[in-house]
Amino acid sequence: MAAEIVNPRSDIDTDSDAGDFDPAFALHRGGKMAVQATVPIRDKDDLSLAYTPGVARVCTAIAEQPDLVNDYTWKSSVVAVVTDGTAVLGLGDIGPEASLPVMEGKAILFKQFGGVDAVPIALACTGVDEIVETVVRLAPSFGGVNLEDISAPRCFEIERQLQERLDIPVFHDDQHGTAVVTLAALRNAARFTGRELGELRGVISGAGAAGVAIAKFLLEAGLGDVAVADRKGIVSADRDDLTPVKRELAELTNKAGLKGSLEDALAGADVFIGVSGGTVPEAAVASMAKDAFVFAMANPDPEVHPDVAHKYAAVVATGRSDYPNQINNVLAFPGIFAGALQVRASRITEGMKIAAADALAAVVGEDLAADYVIPSPFDERVAPAVTAAVAAAARAEGVARR
Repeated sequence: MAAEIVNPRSDIDTDSDAGDFDPAFALHRGGKMAVQATVPIRDKDDLSLAYTPGVARVCTAIAEQPDLVNDYTWKSSVVAVVTDGTAVLGLGDIGPEASLPVMEGKAILFKQFGGVDAVPIALACTGVDEIVETVVRLAPSFGGVNLEDISAPRCFEIERQLQERLDIPVFHDDQHGTAVVTLAALRNAARFTGRELGELRGVISGAGAAGVAIAKFLLEAGLGDVAVADRKGIVSADRDDLTPVKRELAELTNKAGLKGSLEDALAGADVFIGVSGGTVPEAAVASMAKDAFVFAMANPDPEVHPDVAHKYAAVVATGRSDYPNQINNVLAFPGIFAGALQVRASRITEGMKIAAADALAAVVGEDLAADYVIPSPFDERVAPAVTAAVAAAARAEGVARR
């Protein structure tokens, strides 16, 4: 059951500025979240327990037995949502202050859909070492770290270093949340057309954070083959302009040895996954295999308009909420963190992510249809299913501590 959001700022005047005639400005005035106590302070006895002198006994116990921090503070149930504001939505590098409305939004989605408390943290630094050191120093206050809207390729190294240095889950949602939901939708699309993942060849438009993560994750899950295209064409080992991340990607993908453009890769392909923007020519979509899948996820303008995609594809998905089959990260990250925190996992493994995708796909069940390969974020079965699957996978993989 989703947690109820209470607005403690309902008395704030939202009509004082001309901008507030826009309902988005009216909703955001004063921010979208606040800290709320979980214990009452009604008299001196409550005060003496919640603060001094009672709190000193708890502090002393934690100092003597550090693991008690998870039982007697909020640490084990709260996530830091960390950004440097360099890759915010489709807006790009807009800086830490301008990123805060998105980070607040992420935090309330954690609470609404997963019952997880989250704190937005926008950093005034962009260097890999600076960000890593800052988050490491903040980590004692949190049970997990959700990295958000940090531009590639720095996001890969930041996540890698934090995973090495911290013993709490570190998860870059732009990579892995997108990959989990994409895999869930792809599993059901394959089931709808009577095929297995291993029979499919995919093409991904975009070699940034999401594109790289999706490619690796789908191959890990058993996809037959996938080629990734960036602005200069198919990522392949013969190119001399690849970053270290793309060189690694070239070694893992494109078993067919394709060369050329995105359009060349789409000829005969079973799956298109768009995470880059731009427009794919209709002729290239028409060249795809029979019963193809088109997941055009750029917002607000999909790489392939759904009306065009439906001419040629058996299943069409987008990143938009006004079309069926929305690939939305909110289907994944609240339950993933809820499950990891529930068992106090030391990290989020590939197995935990695959378990999340499988659980998400299973929610669709026998209602599977071309316009229903992924559930709605408002389906109350989603977060509990993902939470339970992730917790079970963490135990099975030996990263759970309770």
